[in-house]
Amino acid sequence: MDLELNILVGTQTGVAQLVAQEIELRLDGEGLRIKTRLMDDIDATVFKNGGVFLICTSTYGQGDVPDGARPFYDELLNSRPNLSNVRYGLIGLGDKGTHAATFCFAAKKFDKILGELGAVRIGEPLFNDSNTELPENEAAQWMEGWIVLCRTELAQTT
Repeated sequence: MDLELNILVGTQTGVAQLVAQEIELRLDGEGLRIKTRLMDDIDATVFKNGGVFLICTSTYGQGDVPDGARPFYDELLNSRPNLSNVRYGLIGLGDKGTHAATFCFAAKKFDKILGELGAVRIGEPLFNDSNTELPENEAAQWMEGWIVLCRTELAQTT
């Protein structure tokens, strides 16, 4: 049976969306069904049926969630839905050289709130430093191992 993966993208300049599209191009159809959605266009009901989610977000300004993702993030903080049926992974994009103190803070903020709401993170997050490697290449490589972890996790919970 195919693994259904929902990629939720928070982006300010389009880089996180590019990363998600590259993941979808490389992996969709290989026992995976991938649906990519911008956080600009969703609310907390995206989690209502549970499932596997990948949060792919850049960090904006001084460690902020991208503008378009802000309403979604704030809704999670304020409505606090039960996400115990959600499994997730994280890809954070940032610039460690210029923003070392707030590097990948948006992804870390999503990690914190999802954990507080009962969602279970699968594996370690990928925090990409835009100064070292193209984020889409690093993310595609990371995804291969992460998908294996997802399949193992789901096999243990069913």
